[in-house]
Amino acid sequence: MNLPTKSRIYQGMILAGVVTLAGCEFENDVPEYQAPPVAEEPDHSSPLPEQEPLTTFDTDGELTADITWTDYGVPYITADNVESIAFGVGYAFAQDNICILADQIVKFNSQRSMFFGPDNPIGSGNSQNLIDDFGFLALGIRDNAEQGYDSLTDESKALLEGYAAGYNKYLNDTGVANIDPQCAGQPFVREITPVDMLTYAQGVALLPGASNFTGAVFVAAPPGQDFAPQPVMPGQETASLNLANVDVHMPEPNPTEMGSNGWAVGRDLSATGQGMLLANPHFPHTGNQRFWQFGIEIPGELKVAGGSLSGMPGVVNIGFNENVAWTHTFSTANRFVVHQLELDPADESGTTYLVDGEPVEMTTKTHQIRVNVGGGNSITLEKTSYHSEFGTIIKVPNSPLTWGVDDFGKDVAYAIYDANLPNYEVLDHWLAMNRARNIEEYRQSFIDYTGTVFNNAMAVDDDGDAFFTDGSSVPNISDEAIAAWEQNTLLQGISASAGFPVMPGNSAMFKADGKMSFDRAPSLLRTDFVQNSNNSYWLTNPDTPIENVAPLWGPINNEQSWRSRLGQKMLAEGGSADGKFTREDIAEKLLSNRSYLAEVLLDDLLALCTRQGEQPVSTAAGNISIKPACDTLGQWDGTMNKDSVGAMLFREFATEFNRNPKWEVEFDPADPLNTPRDMVNNVSVLTDLGNAMVRIQSLGLPIDAPLGEVQFVERALPTGQPSGQRLPWGGANNVEGGFNVFRANTGSDGTIYPRLIYPEADGSNLTEAGLGYHISYGSSWMFTMEFTENGPVAEGLLSYSQSRNVFSDHYIDQTLLYSQQPQLRPIWFDNSDIQENTIRELSLSQPNE
Repeated sequence: MNLPTKSRIYQGMILAGVVTLAGCEFENDVPEYQAPPVAEEPDHSSPLPEQEPLTTFDTDGELTADITWTDYGVPYITADNVESIAFGVGYAFAQDNICILADQIVKFNSQRSMFFGPDNPIGSGNSQNLIDDFGFLALGIRDNAEQGYDSLTDESKALLEGYAAGYNKYLNDTGVANIDPQCAGQPFVREITPVDMLTYAQGVALLPGASNFTGAVFVAAPPGQDFAPQPVMPGQETASLNLANVDVHMPEPNPTEMGSNGWAVGRDLSATGQGMLLANPHFPHTGNQRFWQFGIEIPGELKVAGGSLSGMPGVVNIGFNENVAWTHTFSTANRFVVHQLELDPADESGTTYLVDGEPVEMTTKTHQIRVNVGGGNSITLEKTSYHSEFGTIIKVPNSPLTWGVDDFGKDVAYAIYDANLPNYEVLDHWLAMNRARNIEEYRQSFIDYTGTVFNNAMAVDDDGDAFFTDGSSVPNISDEAIAAWEQNTLLQGISASAGFPVMPGNSAMFKADGKMSFDRAPSLLRTDFVQNSNNSYWLTNPDTPIENVAPLWGPINNEQSWRSRLGQKMLAEGGSADGKFTREDIAEKLLSNRSYLAEVLLDDLLALCTRQGEQPVSTAAGNISIKPACDTLGQWDGTMNKDSVGAMLFREFATEFNRNPKWEVEFDPADPLNTPRDMVNNVSVLTDLGNAMVRIQSLGLPIDAPLGEVQFVERALPTGQPSGQRLPWGGANNVEGGFNVFRANTGSDGTIYPRLIYPEADGSNLTEAGLGYHISYGSSWMFTMEFTENGPVAEGLLSYSQSRNVFSDHYIDQTLLYSQQPQLRPIWFDNSDIQENTIRELSLSQPNE
């Protein structure tokens, strides 16, 4: 076949075969933050006329959608109803990323063991598929989807039904043998149903919560009982499953470190007097958290452009319409709580607990899993899960979260309550955002729904009103109960150790009642700006700190990350139009690849270097001169661009320094954007620099290598092995206070597929095997936009490109563009622009069954 020009560098990947799934100018001075004038509260006293309902289903018995693909493979779907919009979106998404969604449907339906065997990665012996299958069954994801489907709104049903139909049409039209080679011809790639899609949506809603506890659910068994599942048929062997190797640690609520930057710039800081937005989610570049760009239109009713996470059926997660633009960041709110149950001493089985002194028996569910054990054989395993009115019972070995007698001699068990279990409002909430005509309607969506799962939300409208709220699903626990928990020294200690709230479960007062309502959530309306870079809501706008919010939403008076401080600094610097921002200004801020840590200490570090001269410094490699490192940093331009000499060395120094920061002025909550500051001028700082130099040299790298020679994107062959094709990459990291962040994701990407992971050096993101920094996480779907008299104007980029199919023209085109130079490209919204940049058109139709 003739490969597209932009794909030829990856010809080797195609030939490798298909995996078989059986086996700006640099400034060192830091000005004191000057708060902007106090903005007047926006006036929303004159709401728009009530919206007309959307046309939800087709009226002629046929699903029809027109798809227009523009440059870089971005589809725009036009139809006359919601169901047909989703039909077109499902088809276009499947063309680009069918393998991801096919695997996720299997995953959340608890069928991975059936298709792939017990392990993930396959053959690793970790039983992760088996653990997840049972965990998702115990949490009831599929059950919730089946039981709750009929209660959904017509709009949600239309989105799910249309999307499933579009996915299935692509699969049937193309044939399973001819799809993305990563999953072509595989038996798990099958038609899907609307309930499958709702199951998937429920699974995604648990990503920052209970889905990370499947191991803790799997090993939860009453005291003295074995947690291992048993074969249903006598005589079936389970030795090959390696259940003795199951290793469960304290779950991490955000294992992939989902992050983001978001700015909504209002009329007071906008050069046009209208709103502007900066959207910059930081997510993994492979797997189930990839974004995908598209546009939708129901003429006269709905028109939106943006990007969504994989499998979002027909609505835009981060994007804009004619009047409102919005983005999200991962919030500090707690989407779940764990309750400590007080076991009844009268029940030796450990399955009865006390609530306000009264005994309550746990309930149980029995689950069966079919497991592929190889050679065409399978066995069926059975296991019981345990449940309480406070949630599903969990256990984490070698931790306080035990089941039985704890370290304090108390009989306890622990249960998890996830506020997103279930969450049937996901689609309705985003559809309401997609339809909003001003900030008041956007804000109203958070009053009406709690469907955004784990997100801070920032939005701005064409009048220049900017809004922030944390839209997370937070367990609705009373202020009285929270106050009592805060006085419980023991559970406060366990909570601090675990990294999530562990509350009492011995009284009904601690039982969560759904989700906290909007009136208890942090929110802010401004006409200058609102922003977030993954610190809490507290300093959304430092001129109006948000306080007096329940602690389950996150902390206040806490030290801010370097990234948050850089974001606040760039906003305080203002723009080029008499201090006001143009869209070009905010795009430049996004792509500048500045390092905040360098801006606060590089001059002092170089001065310390000069005083040290050739005198040796104590390092991990002994007493050595660090003058070569000092000379290298003297050449550095202070940015993390491809041609920046010294950027790698400073990153490794920052890694060392941040382990034990050395500041003259410690953090002061009364001055959070300027403290800590002023580096301690002693030789211990030079030891950090020496250790950074030694590490780089020990890996065989020159300390003065330009960043683009050591920071790279490299795709995997279908087998997960390196392709050998490296693309140089500019971009910063959190450790040195970057804003436009990139790094490696060495954890799971949520899929079954092999992927490229270079082992990293101890205490560093450097990899010896890859000879540098392998980029597989960070800025993903990024864009900047502004409202103008002629409508919205935007530029953006999907850093890893639209499609994961190596045969696609759009497998790596945007990646190549960004590798050449960090840049954005136009995002088309006006229909004349879409038509002018069309590369392909398709009209879809099929009978609506």
